[in-house]
Amino acid sequence: MNAKMLLVLITTIAVGACGTPEQPPATTAEDTSGDVATVSNETCNDFSETRMPLFGDVHVHTSFSFDAAANSTGATPVDAHRYARGEAIPFFPIEDGAPVGITQIDRPLDFLAVTDHGEFLGERALCRTPGSPVYETQFCQNYRANERQGMMMLGTVITTETPARIPDVCGEDGSRCLEYAGTPWDAIQRAANDANDPCQFTSFVAYEYTGTPGTSNYHRNVIFRDKNVPALPVSYIDAPIDSKLWAQLDEACDSSSGCDYLTIPHNTNLANGRMAPYMQLEQTLENKQAYALKRLEREPIMEIFQHKGGSECINGLTSVLGEPDELCAVEAVRRMGENKTYTTRSISDGRLVMGQASEVTRECAPGEKGANGMLGAGCVHPTDFQRSALVVGLKEQQEIGFNPVKLGIVAATDTHSATPGNVLESQWVGAVTGESTPIERLQPGLLTSGIDGNPGGLAGVWATENTRDAIFDAMLRREVFGTSGPRIVPRLFAGWEFPADLCSNPDLETIAYSQGVPMGGDLGSGEGSPSFLVSAAADPMGQPLVELHLVKGWVSSDGALHTKVKTVASSSDGARQLCTVYTDDTFDPAQPAYYYLRAVEPATPRWHTFDCERIAPDQRPEVCSNDTYPDMVQEMAWSSPIWYGGSG
Repeated sequence: MNAKMLLVLITTIAVGACGTPEQPPATTAEDTSGDVATVSNETCNDFSETRMPLFGDVHVHTSFSFDAAANSTGATPVDAHRYARGEAIPFFPIEDGAPVGITQIDRPLDFLAVTDHGEFLGERALCRTPGSPVYETQFCQNYRANERQGMMMLGTVITTETPARIPDVCGEDGSRCLEYAGTPWDAIQRAANDANDPCQFTSFVAYEYTGTPGTSNYHRNVIFRDKNVPALPVSYIDAPIDSKLWAQLDEACDSSSGCDYLTIPHNTNLANGRMAPYMQLEQTLENKQAYALKRLEREPIMEIFQHKGGSECINGLTSVLGEPDELCAVEAVRRMGENKTYTTRSISDGRLVMGQASEVTRECAPGEKGANGMLGAGCVHPTDFQRSALVVGLKEQQEIGFNPVKLGIVAATDTHSATPGNVLESQWVGAVTGESTPIERLQPGLLTSGIDGNPGGLAGVWATENTRDAIFDAMLRREVFGTSGPRIVPRLFAGWEFPADLCSNPDLETIAYSQGVPMGGDLGSGEGSPSFLVSAAADPMGQPLVELHLVKGWVSSDGALHTKVKTVASSSDGARQLCTVYTDDTFDPAQPAYYYLRAVEPATPRWHTFDCERIAPDQRPEVCSNDTYPDMVQEMAWSSPIWYGGSG
């Protein structure tokens, strides 16, 4: 059986490769409280004062990215938008350098942000455009000789803490690459603006800021509110630290013309502690407060799940007290105490050199800058994972008066194949280079891909309507959620006077907004113990729900950091809807705390089991039968937290 017959949703219709428009350079608040939204200039017939759930993908790469599988298919940002809206696009398998298959999403998305790397737009255009000033240089010839080698030649630039543009390509002052970055950046903007269809489908202009110091993750997606954006992306090469990124974006993004932005950190599970606040700042109270205030303004949410694994939690941290949580192991690429063998890659004389190394995963020492997280290796830190990072933020708030880790929750695919929202386990056909066949996907892959990867998840927002402003405002106020793939709809409110029968009240949402605060909000002081309206609806085309968990983090009076998972609703047979009002009887008004909801489906087959079935039994790799990877996974959804500041 050949590869074409093995790929789900791919037919053997012959199609031509889409061109990559890399040409020589052109000459050229919504109220954030818990109250029901009141908007005077309603623009959509489909408008909800109590907000509606919308699903999208805010982390997507196309052939404009230096490390994209889409370079094989030629898929562009235009194709990614077509795919998100339900159209078929060219896809694997590849024959004679062109795709001979197509792929199509199971259900269209409501919104999209294509986030091609802001780094190397000009470098790639220069090396890939015949007739450019450096097209025939040895560097560019080596770059074009092998896709993976070319990716590494550029990628090594962003693995240092002092990145600089490549003089052989960009010139001594880097201006040549900045000049040539203009055309692809214009094309990225044009694709998003052309696809944006208010009230029907929202598309954001966006890019990825791709810092990888020490081969650790320091990545962020930058999302702009509307078509008013900087002349060029502010990249890691321009601003190799988060505080400088925000400062330079503030300067480049002219607020007087309507430019506005937010940033979303991702792959924090691979950060080796480098996502901790105050990096490279003198540790004064003034600096810490300024950092926290800027991050609260510009970085309201983080990505909890994507194809490189989950960033919700890790078992075994000594600095955060809590019982082990078996669901932390779902699509985990980091496990405390694991002896991790990983593939090293370097460039020598313009050639890719690969080797092997191994180390035991441990907790980062205080102040340690870990390394090799993007290879699934190196130390782990509490700020690498949402649950423990949030409680670190509570502790910092006690000390400096502001919370520098106050992050809501979304998820994404991080597809590098221009296929946003391609999340079905049974139909996944890879996310990065070298994953076009089942055999390739079942091998250890580049970074944490291949058998270590997964289809990724989706971002959800509670917005008044499907427009750029409404969705952007939802992200700013953190009224957002993430799923590991299914379109589960979670909802969380906190208040002091919720009636016990609220779940059965037809005015549930109106009462919840009027008497409490939604996910992403701050719960003020009240009498007694807070109550939580905890509910979730199952994906209408997916599995039922079996449990709802309320996850709590808090700082005790002795300064210790704690987390706890409480099952607040369950159904042994599965339910299409679960809802309850839960009161936290362990509440201490003096202790700052956060709460978020996790909704869980029953276990279902992991993606690799489908690929194993597509391969003849005598040709299946060992991973299909040696139990190295679980055959089953549990899909989930997570709400953004609600924070309580404490009265102490």
